[in-house]
Amino acid sequence: MSIAPTQAEIDAIEASTRDPDIGRAGEAMMNGDIYTAEATLRTVLARRPNDFVAIRMLGEIAASVGVLTDAEALFRHALQLAPGFAYARLHLAAVLHDQDRPVEALAEIANIHGEFLDYAETKALHADVLENVGEYPRAIELYREIVAAYPSNLEAWTRLAFLLKTVGQSDEAVEAARGALRERPEHGEAWWLLADFKTFKFTDEDIARLEQAIASPLPDDDLLRLHFALGKALEDRKQPVESFKHYAAGNRIRAAQLGYDPNGITRFVDRSVALFTPEFLSQRAGFGDPAPDPIFVLGLPRSGSTLVEQILASHSMIEGTAELPYIHALVRDIEPDPRAGVATPYPELLAELPPERLRELGALYLERARAHRKTDRPFFIDKMPNNWMHVGFIQLILPNAKIVDTRRHPLATGYSNLKQLYARGQEFSYDLTHFGRHYADYVRMMAHFDQVSPGRVHRVTHERLVADTEGEIRRLLEALGLPFDEACLRFHESRRAVKSASAEQVRRPIRKDAADDWRAFESELEPLKRALGPALESWDS
Repeated sequence: MSIAPTQAEIDAIEASTRDPDIGRAGEAMMNGDIYTAEATLRTVLARRPNDFVAIRMLGEIAASVGVLTDAEALFRHALQLAPGFAYARLHLAAVLHDQDRPVEALAEIANIHGEFLDYAETKALHADVLENVGEYPRAIELYREIVAAYPSNLEAWTRLAFLLKTVGQSDEAVEAARGALRERPEHGEAWWLLADFKTFKFTDEDIARLEQAIASPLPDDDLLRLHFALGKALEDRKQPVESFKHYAAGNRIRAAQLGYDPNGITRFVDRSVALFTPEFLSQRAGFGDPAPDPIFVLGLPRSGSTLVEQILASHSMIEGTAELPYIHALVRDIEPDPRAGVATPYPELLAELPPERLRELGALYLERARAHRKTDRPFFIDKMPNNWMHVGFIQLILPNAKIVDTRRHPLATGYSNLKQLYARGQEFSYDLTHFGRHYADYVRMMAHFDQVSPGRVHRVTHERLVADTEGEIRRLLEALGLPFDEACLRFHESRRAVKSASAEQVRRPIRKDAADDWRAFESELEPLKRALGPALESWDS
């Protein structure tokens, strides 16, 4: 039930917004001067400690710099003072969403009152949270409402296109992307969305428009997406040399924006290998939550994990959910606050957690994942690729969970990442040397767990799955302790929503000829080969 503001709250909001200091703080926030804004707001609160408008603005500042727990506390404080303060409740819902707590975010959105419900900002947040928990039809409906009312809202068009693609409505998804291009013909995100529909083919007119846009002065965020899109268009036309030039150009721009340091993951793997010894794991065996429900499908992006997920989700006892963020969110929750001074970092801090805390973390993961489970099937899939970094943590908090590592030829995986633009994360994927080092660290981590906990992780190699689909599926199900299900062979008939870049591909039978697509680009992959080192040699041997 929504909570309406009282007249006293309305009067207090109006009085606060007339305060010149509140105006100066708001102007400073708009200009990105958060230091001036924060100092000004604190002078307001020194005079009026219960000024919930100033408290809400401080919450916005905390959220903008990523201090989400502080932001949450400030928004909750503002709402304690003024329960009907819809703007504070909207911001609280957003910060809960950013902390991967969608159920709580939806509860706050349900309490938003009146005209705020019709704001595009509210509808977009509501749609994003619904998407998070797999409520795609309602999320699509909300974005349709936004573009109908505000056709110049480019983000709404592209989000609508992505969601339509997710549920398999490809023609409607393409039309939504073109809706954004009608509003802004050089909109990079819309062009990239079209390219990311793997079965979509650009027309001659599209290619001419892409080439014209790339030759124009545009912001880097548009330009890099246009390069990725044109790379895909030229690859489809069997022009690998020109295609690679555009992929490389897009990757250079993105890599420069991110400033990724591959040494961080190397050090993390070194520390993980040192921590997770056979003795360490055996001393903590059985400490976590005993539920056997989760099946973690992990590995590097573009390694075939979506195909494995689709196969498993076709089994009558397994539910496919999504790439759930909750393992990473739990790690983030237990990591020490950097402002607290010297403290034990992750993963070493796991040695300090008592059995009851490990069990509590496992139960919390299951509780958060429950929002994504729509059936009564006993098992569910979490297909977050980057969970490979947390295999040891998963074993501690969920000792009976199953873990499936999907792997693909390193040059095929590197090439596939080279031409993929991710919405967020995967910073290692925009430089061939960085990717090679990341792949080598991943292989090293998984080899370590093969040694210290043999049989705990079942590996599916993409090339073997393509060559002997039924045999590999039978071996996979046997490793999971499940009976063979013929439906797994007909995975492409499933109508379930798929959010990854492979969404359209896994709705079609396996293409045996696609495994070697990367070979047309092999001459350009020398930096990747050098960085892979033994990881490539062991594959080829």
